[in-house]
Amino acid sequence: MSFELETATADASTLRRVAIDPVSRVEGHGKVTLLLDENDIVQQVRLHIVEFRGFEKFIQGRPYWEVPVMVQRLCGICPVSHHLAASKALDHVVGAPRLTPAADKLRRLMHYGQILQSHALHFFHLSSPDLLFGFESEVGKRNIVGVAAAYPEVAKQGVLLRKFGQEVIRLTAGKRIHGTGAVPGGVNRSLTRAERDGLLADVDQTIAWSRDAVHLVRRLHNADPGLYDEFGSFRSNILSIVGAKGELDFYDGTLRVRDADGQIIVDGVDVQNYQQLIREEVKPWSYMKFPFLTALGPETGWYKVGPLARVQNCDFIPSPLAEAERRVFVDYGKGGLIHAPLAYHWARMIEMLHAAETIKDFLNDDDISGTDLMVSGPHRREGVGVIEAPRGTLLHHYQVNDDDLVAMCNLIVSTTHNNQPMNEAVRRVAKRYLSGRKLTEGLLNHIEVAIRAFDPCLSCATHALGKMPLHVTLLDAEGREIDRRCTSGDGGY
Repeated sequence: MSFELETATADASTLRRVAIDPVSRVEGHGKVTLLLDENDIVQQVRLHIVEFRGFEKFIQGRPYWEVPVMVQRLCGICPVSHHLAASKALDHVVGAPRLTPAADKLRRLMHYGQILQSHALHFFHLSSPDLLFGFESEVGKRNIVGVAAAYPEVAKQGVLLRKFGQEVIRLTAGKRIHGTGAVPGGVNRSLTRAERDGLLADVDQTIAWSRDAVHLVRRLHNADPGLYDEFGSFRSNILSIVGAKGELDFYDGTLRVRDADGQIIVDGVDVQNYQQLIREEVKPWSYMKFPFLTALGPETGWYKVGPLARVQNCDFIPSPLAEAERRVFVDYGKGGLIHAPLAYHWARMIEMLHAAETIKDFLNDDDISGTDLMVSGPHRREGVGVIEAPRGTLLHHYQVNDDDLVAMCNLIVSTTHNNQPMNEAVRRVAKRYLSGRKLTEGLLNHIEVAIRAFDPCLSCATHALGKMPLHVTLLDAEGREIDRRCTSGDGGY
């Protein structure tokens, strides 16, 4: 991480600008800017997403059957989530809203492998250095190499947990990254008995290590509750999908929203009607959109998604070990929602345990070796696919024309839902830990710790083409300006 200190040029006052650029140990590129007055009191904090992807635009005009493979290129960390969300949306286009048992379970197995490997990667590789060594510890030690030296067994378990999840993905999707296993209407492969036996040989150890990870995070909370309960904490609504019985379900369900007190305010919303529930706002200083609940408006309608929301939004987790850990987590909240960002890690490890347990159940189900893999029916021109990605609720929405080409694409990714919460967290942390103090790398790392708690995927979240000013300057070979064009935020010149 590097940072710079300079006089703000956008304001005639004496405010100074501090930039954390880039934010480290996250997927994608982003920065944080802070404006401080002459007494080093923080006046403004913003998280900026500075890269642009544009998938919503350039996917238009492509045949719909290419989409589940194309959209994976948004990200190398969570390609499975986009692969499945797109496939689910296009199931409706090909007349297959319900899949065969084999196809449904194989997709779920693929997805739970993704949940497991992504949660392991984030906690052990990206976040554990902060949690195990301290936010202001030696920067050269605060990384996965340092964890491996000081806590070799923890590091080993993190590597092997992710390896197991990646192997599940390889066998169901064809490759560990950017596979092709899901197609509109079903899947194109099943598991052999030998492949199932190979995974079953390691699944019990995976479950045990996942449970150990839950207990590790719980110990960290119990050892320093003042930090873990208060760091960057703020109240907000929460949103996720839940299963038909209110259970935690990463793959399918209806939308549920609770308010900051934990009361259900919206429930049972068909994901095909998500636009009635959610709207999106754009702001001039970020490529990432700001979603909010339509009924509440942008000021009070923003919400959290992801593990912290899911574990508290569901009524139960349908696997015994994870459900027992969920109850401990809920009891820790003493009857109210837990809003502290650092609690994301605890909830994330509970979900990893649930994923490991569920993978074992699927591996013992003969349907995943079935051969009835595809469904088709009357084609439609539109479909919405929603899935709980590792980072939170992921929506893919497509419209297809009569030539089977994509006419419209809208993506609301997990990190986009969490945009306002992340900004709120960094504001709270900056004012609590940085205001009035001489800034150091360790203090600025507090800001990054708050962002990492959400496990953001900044690459996935940049989709506001045409909503922000764009400046293009053409230079000749000597570096002299030849021409310049600028677009306004509404797309005009």
